[in-house]
Amino acid sequence: KEIPLDNGAVESLSLKKENVGRQKLSWHYAPSFLLLWLSVFFAIVIPLYNRLPDRINISEELLKPGQFVAERAMSQLYVYDRIGPKVTGSFANEVTTVAFLLAEVEKIKGQMLGDLYEIEVDVQTPSGGFSFGSMVSMYQGIQNIVVKLSTKQSQSESYVLINCHFDSKPGSPSSGDDGTMVVVMLEVLRQMVISETPFEHPIVFLFNGAEELGLQGSHGFITQHKWAANCKMVMNLEVAGSGGRDLLFQTGPNKPWLVKYYRLYAKHPFATTIAEEIFQSGLLPSDTDFRIFRDFGNVPGLDMAQINNGYVYHTIFDAYKVVPGRSVQNTGNNVLALVRAFSNASELHGTESTDDGQTVFFDFLGLFFVYYTETTGIILNCCIAVISLALVGCSLWRMARQSEKVTIPQISLWFLIILGLHVVGVLLCFGLPLLMAVLFDAGDRPMTYFTSNWLVLGLYICPAVIGLVLPLTLNDTLKPNVRPILVLNLFFIFKGGYLQNKLSHAYHLQMSLHSHLVVQALLAIILTAMGMRFQYMCLVSMVFYAGALLINLVSTLHDRGNYWAVIVMCLQVLPFCYFCYIIYVLLVVMLPITGRNGIAMNPDLMIALICACCTFFALGFIAPFINGFRWPKLILLGLGVITFIFCMIAVSEVGFPYRPKTNVMRVNVVHTQRLFYEFDGSLSHSDSGYYFTYMDRRGLNPLKDSQVNLTGLVSIEPDCDKYVMCGAPCLYSCGSRKSARWLPRDSDVVVPGNILLKLLGRTITQSQNTVRYDFGVTGPPQMNIFIQPVGDAVVTGWSFVGNVLENAQPPYYVFFNYGIDDSPLKFFIELKKSDGDFSEPVLEVAVVGHFISHDYDRDAEVLKFLGDFPDFVFVVEWPSILKRYIY
Repeated sequence: KEIPLDNGAVESLSLKKENVGRQKLSWHYAPSFLLLWLSVFFAIVIPLYNRLPDRINISEELLKPGQFVAERAMSQLYVYDRIGPKVTGSFANEVTTVAFLLAEVEKIKGQMLGDLYEIEVDVQTPSGGFSFGSMVSMYQGIQNIVVKLSTKQSQSESYVLINCHFDSKPGSPSSGDDGTMVVVMLEVLRQMVISETPFEHPIVFLFNGAEELGLQGSHGFITQHKWAANCKMVMNLEVAGSGGRDLLFQTGPNKPWLVKYYRLYAKHPFATTIAEEIFQSGLLPSDTDFRIFRDFGNVPGLDMAQINNGYVYHTIFDAYKVVPGRSVQNTGNNVLALVRAFSNASELHGTESTDDGQTVFFDFLGLFFVYYTETTGIILNCCIAVISLALVGCSLWRMARQSEKVTIPQISLWFLIILGLHVVGVLLCFGLPLLMAVLFDAGDRPMTYFTSNWLVLGLYICPAVIGLVLPLTLNDTLKPNVRPILVLNLFFIFKGGYLQNKLSHAYHLQMSLHSHLVVQALLAIILTAMGMRFQYMCLVSMVFYAGALLINLVSTLHDRGNYWAVIVMCLQVLPFCYFCYIIYVLLVVMLPITGRNGIAMNPDLMIALICACCTFFALGFIAPFINGFRWPKLILLGLGVITFIFCMIAVSEVGFPYRPKTNVMRVNVVHTQRLFYEFDGSLSHSDSGYYFTYMDRRGLNPLKDSQVNLTGLVSIEPDCDKYVMCGAPCLYSCGSRKSARWLPRDSDVVVPGNILLKLLGRTITQSQNTVRYDFGVTGPPQMNIFIQPVGDAVVTGWSFVGNVLENAQPPYYVFFNYGIDDSPLKFFIELKKSDGDFSEPVLEVAVVGHFISHDYDRDAEVLKFLGDFPDFVFVVEWPSILKRYIY
């Protein structure tokens, strides 16, 4: 049915359209407006993120007494780097590196002010184990270098613990992870022993020798060492790449005073609650010793790590030459200042009585540090959210008062419509980048940004901006064309004609910004109710826009054309810089992680989500100003063209993820000999081949056109029905075994050693329908034991520690790691069978021996195979042997 039109209304609409056109800036100013904010990012955010102190040289030491000397630490790092890879159990780790550390400690001891201080050195060789998720982690004879520094007059029984690790992943010299922190701790120790200012609490410097394969060194210390019970707080020092500033990414738990000390004494603060919540959520394929100290020792503390250049993390390129001296200076300044503070902290006398909940903390561009308790955060969030909503209400009331023939109900209805359109925009802000991620993954083009990081601007941020603004832009530009059908039905509800044409364009624009404030306020309340501490982002966003709105209301700029926009944009500079800064930090961490996050998840979704969050927070009050220019659809079209151009670049050679030496593709290859023995002891099957585990979403596809011969590559999943743990020679964790690949080899892999599983005894208890098997296993420093009950048999007990039997389903797996003690691992397994018939198979056991370090030779065929990989690939490899038995 046609709706009769009012000719006067049509004429009024034409006049209004002409007036609105005069209120808007010409469209060609829009690129300058957007580039202005991009310039702010590069002119302020990037320099502040990369700001590092100058390195102090040994020649300057007399002029700068008591300060960390990075040059000396770097000279020690050079020696550490020259040792090469330091896998637990290798000669390099257990002999050479231990000797290096003890020698350096002796040098420092020789410089100590003997009348003030005393040093005790202990080489600990713990053995033990613990359950880690669904796995049992066992260790034997690993080595920790433990140094206790105390003042001779101190009577304190509360110690400060500082931890790093000196072992490495296979193939990596580990100058970043964790060699940098090793030399930082050595120089901090030296500075403390030559200082004439004594301290109250003894300091324990723990150099642990088994972190990379299961956090075992820290467990051995905190559960067995004679000084462990006295350690009341810990500073765990890590590196997730090479260089950059050290990020505080875990605190507590429930010890706000630790964060207070960090704020007071850290020379270069760099921290965020967001990193803590992401890390503790398990989204990252990493863990640190901090978990062990917290969970097994109930020791609170700070967990800090350098985060730059994660591309070299755990590779051969994590070498001395890529470690910046200024980064070492930055970390050294922070650690030295914090150690001095914590070693005099009165709170260490009663850490059990200071449980005050979690903390919200963050630094602002590295310039200053903010922290408050979670309880304070709840109060702040609720109060600011309510105030923000009240200010929006006041603004709408003022608009109604200042506009002719517009009632408060009418303007409230119009605002609710704008709010609904903005909510749609927020959904598109996240939906469009995620759609891009899905499309690129579907086209076998994930990770195009891995090396060319700037591609995220066009691939994800531009679509997010388009999505955020599009609904209100269409409403603003299309409403004259759809007036007879849409506008009258939706808006001509109250008397007075077209409400949107009775309000100035400035008011329309303000309401679109108000709608974002309402969304932020509601989001803050929801996140607070969920217990999420990263809701402080909403708080920051609300404070600055609500502050601008308050200024505009009080000064009446609110009602003076577009002058209010100047206040809003001026007050948006600081939150824009902060949000870009924190999102940039997340991208610095997460972009390299996409290269080692496995094949199961599309990493583009994670990067797209981060970019969408950046747009929502950093540009939420800025992007709507696009509608303040004429022809906003043309501006959005321009952003769409930019997205298209970036897509074309991404699918070209520029978007190929990997580069030699700097941004490498990681490939894990275990060259394996497998032997499968049956119940009667006969060998039913044996083979040799290469076991591949995928490290990133592209799998082995980038190798299709290379010289590597992958003919015959098959999935290992069909073996899962035949052999325990799929017959996979996996190391440490076997969670990705079903997606792994097996490349058969005609000739046998030459294994440089053997693994022996010996049945020591078999005891049947007929009255309980149980059988007990006693075993002993010998082999290389790293071994796995896989256990699978057969038929209706159930494992009811064993000699391994932990609660895996209660919390996990078979197959069970045990990882065993030893240092200098290569004596056999003895264990028993007890099974129960309902009918008590043990004349048939009840137990399947497989053992895997890993010859990881280069103390063991590789055979000639393996070396040739490895030599065929292209130069953009870093191969982590070692020989292994798997033996499967049935009892």
